[in-house]
Amino acid sequence: MNKLFTLTGLLFFSGSLAMAQNTQNNPGSNHGNKFEQLGTILPTPNEQRTASGAPGVKYWQQRADYNIKCELDEKNLLLTGSETITYTNNSPDPLTYIWLQLDENEHSTDRNANYQDATKMPAIGTTKNLDQLSVAGNNGYGINITKLTDAAGKNLPYTVNKTMMRVDLPVALRSGQKFIFNIDWNYKISDRMSVGGRGGYEFFPTDGNYLFTMTQWYPRLCVYSDFQGWQNHQFTGRGEFALTFGDFKVQMTVPADHLVGSTGECINYSAVLNPTQLSRYNAAKTAAAPVEIQTLAEAKLAETKKSTAKKTWVFNANNVRDFAWTSSRKFIWDAMPQKIQANNNTVMCMSFYGKEAYNLYSKFSTRAVAHTIKTYSDFTIPYPYPVAQSIEAANGMEYPMICFNYGRTDTDGTYSESTKNGMLGVIIHEVGHNFFPMIVNSDERQWTWMDEGLNSFVEYLTEELWDNKFPSKKGPAYTIVDYMKLPKDELEPIMTNSENIARFGPNAYSKPATGLNILRETIMGRELFDYAFKEYSRRWAFKHPEPADLFRTMEDASGEDLDWFWRGWFYGTDPCDISLDSVKFAKADFPKDLPEAKSKMVKIDKPAVNAFEDISKIRNREDKKINFYVDKTPAAQDFYYKYDRGMVTVDTTIATKTEAVAALEAVPSAEQDKYGNKFLYELSFSNKGGLVMPIIVEFTYKDGTKEIDRIPAQIWRHNELKTAKFYVKNKEVASILVDPLRETADIDTSNNTWGGKAKESKFKVYKNKVGGAVRGQSVGKNPMQAAGK
Repeated sequence: MNKLFTLTGLLFFSGSLAMAQNTQNNPGSNHGNKFEQLGTILPTPNEQRTASGAPGVKYWQQRADYNIKCELDEKNLLLTGSETITYTNNSPDPLTYIWLQLDENEHSTDRNANYQDATKMPAIGTTKNLDQLSVAGNNGYGINITKLTDAAGKNLPYTVNKTMMRVDLPVALRSGQKFIFNIDWNYKISDRMSVGGRGGYEFFPTDGNYLFTMTQWYPRLCVYSDFQGWQNHQFTGRGEFALTFGDFKVQMTVPADHLVGSTGECINYSAVLNPTQLSRYNAAKTAAAPVEIQTLAEAKLAETKKSTAKKTWVFNANNVRDFAWTSSRKFIWDAMPQKIQANNNTVMCMSFYGKEAYNLYSKFSTRAVAHTIKTYSDFTIPYPYPVAQSIEAANGMEYPMICFNYGRTDTDGTYSESTKNGMLGVIIHEVGHNFFPMIVNSDERQWTWMDEGLNSFVEYLTEELWDNKFPSKKGPAYTIVDYMKLPKDELEPIMTNSENIARFGPNAYSKPATGLNILRETIMGRELFDYAFKEYSRRWAFKHPEPADLFRTMEDASGEDLDWFWRGWFYGTDPCDISLDSVKFAKADFPKDLPEAKSKMVKIDKPAVNAFEDISKIRNREDKKINFYVDKTPAAQDFYYKYDRGMVTVDTTIATKTEAVAALEAVPSAEQDKYGNKFLYELSFSNKGGLVMPIIVEFTYKDGTKEIDRIPAQIWRHNELKTAKFYVKNKEVASILVDPLRETADIDTSNNTWGGKAKESKFKVYKNKVGGAVRGQSVGKNPMQAAGK
C-alpha cells in the first residue's frame, strides 16, 4: 500500500505542478467565476419561497371562480357572453383594485398592445401585405364591455388599457375576503387563418362550413403574486398567459348540429347527443381502441345541412387556470380511456377532426393523447383531470384538457412520413402542456422557457418512448449546435423576457430542453435527475413557480451543486467547444541506480517563518492527537515544521544517500512487473467556447476495443481555459475521441480527435522513502501546497 501510494503521490504532484504553470501562463483565466454560486442573482428566499426551492410555510395564491354563459352566432361571426366571477384574496395585502386580461383586444387596431417593430417598404408584396402595413382606424375587433356590476347590480368603474382592464373596488378587499362581480361582453370573431392569433374561426370554402377555436375569449383575472404583485405585462401575441386557478361552469349555446369539445367534463351529454352518439360515448369509456362517436360519414352528412336550431352544452372544470372550447359541424369525434395507475384516474382521451385530417387523426391522434398522458405522468405527477383531447385546427396551441394541433392529409387522403411525424410531435407537445404550465403554473408572459422549454424536454422523452427512432428536433444536444454557433450579437440568454427574444424557437424551446437532457444524461444521471424533476413537479403542481424554484429544487433534491450549469446554460450565451490539444505518451522506466544529482534534484529554499500565531496554529500545538515528534524521527505529516527547527536536514545542492534523504532505492521487481507493461497518457484540453462542460473521452485501443471515461465539469474549477488528465492504461491507445455521442453540444468537433503514434518518452519510477516527496519540486514552492494538500 505504501509503495503504491508513493507512486500515485508522485503522479498527482506532477499534475498539480502542471496546473500551477497553466494558471501562471494564462493570467486571469481562473477569474471568470463560472463555478461561483448564483448568490444574489437569485431572489432572496423568504417565507413564501424557501432556499430549498419549495413553497414556504406562508406561500399563498389567489383564486378566481367563473360562471359563464355564452352564445355563438355563426351567421354573424359574433360571440356574446356574460360571466360572474368570484375573486378570493388569499394574499396578506388589502386590494383596492383588480386587473383583468382582455386578450381579444390583440386583434383591435386601436386597443392592442402590439408595440410596433420597425417596418420597411417591401420590394415585392401582396395587397394583403399593404393592408397589414397601412391599416388605420378601428377595425371592429376587440372585446366590448357592455356591463360591469357588483353582486348587487351596482355599476363598477373600470379603465381599459390596451389588453388589460382595471376594476376599481368600492371598498378595499382585505385578506381572506371574496369579491363577486358580473361582466357582460361581446366581440367579433376573427378569421384566424388570415388575421393570425390563437383563437377565431377557419372557413372551408369547399363545403361552406366553419371550425371555431374559442381561446382567450372571456375577461379573466390577472395573477396577483408574492413575487411581483399584479402581473402587468400586456398581451402582444407572443408572451402567453399568467393565470389564476379556479372552478369553471360554462354554458355554450351553438348551432344544434355542432359538436363541442371543451376544457372539463360535459354534464349534459344526454341532452345534446343523439342516442347513437351517447351509446358510442359510453362504449368508448371501456374500449381498448378509439371508438368513433361521430363517424366520417356522419360528419360529411352534417356538412351539407346547416341547422337553424340551437343547443346548449354545459361543462364543468375544477381547479384549472383557463378554459377553451371548439365548435363545428365538420367534426369526426373519437375517444378511448387511459388508466393512470399512480392515482387510479381513468382519463377519457379524445380527438375532434375534420375529414381533411381523417386518415391521420383516426389512426394516431387519440392514441398519441393517451401515450402522452401516461408518459408525462411517469416523469412528473399523475395526470389529475378527467379528460385530455386533441383538436385538428391547422395550428398548435394548448389549454387545460384541450389543445389545437395540425395534421391534414393531401387531398387524396395520403400523407408523407414527415407530415405524420410533425403531427405526432405537435400533439405530444400540446397535450404535454397540460403539465407545463396548466398544472405547474409558471408565468408564461415573463418566462416562456419555463413552460415551452420544460415541456419540450418531456416531449422528447415521450417521443422516444413512442418510437425510439422518432426524429426529435428538440432535446438531443447535437440539434442545438447550429444555434449555439451563431454570433454573440444574435443570441440572448435563456433568462430573457418573452417579448425580447430574437430567435424565439431555439431560445425558449430547444436550448432549455437540450439543457435538461444534458443534465439528465451527462451531468446528473437519470436516477438523480428524474427524482429531482418529479419533486419540482410535485412541489409546484397547482402553484406559481419561478426560475429560482426550479433551480433550487433540482439541487436540493439531488445533492448536486448545479449553479455552474444554470450560470452557463441559462444565464449565458457561451457555447461548448472543448479541444483535445495534445496527447503525451510514456512507458514506465525502472533504473537500478540513483540518478545524477544535478539532473534529478533541485534546490529548495528554506521557507520563511510566519511570526503571527493564529488560533489554528495554537490549537494544533495544543491538540494531543497531533504528533509533531515520533521518537525524534521526522513525521511526514509536518515536514517543514521539523525541517525549520533542525530536526531533519536536507542537502539542498547535491543528492546523496544521507539519512535525511533516506536514499531512493530502485523499485523492486514486483513493482516493475506491475507497471512495466503499462501505457501512460496525459491528455491536455482547452475550453475554446467558454462554456464549462463535462469532458467525455473515448479511447480506441489497437486491438479494436473501446473504453469511455466521463470527466465531470468540475475538472475546470481551477482553470476555466486549460486542464489535463493523466491515464494509466493496460493497452496501447490507437485513437482518442472527445464527446463521441455528441452529448455536450460541442460546436466544433474538428478538434475532438487524436490518432496515430505519439512520440514515446520515459517515465522514471522510484520507490519513495522519507524525504522523497521533495523530488522534482520547483524552487521556493511548498510541496504540500503544490500537491493540493
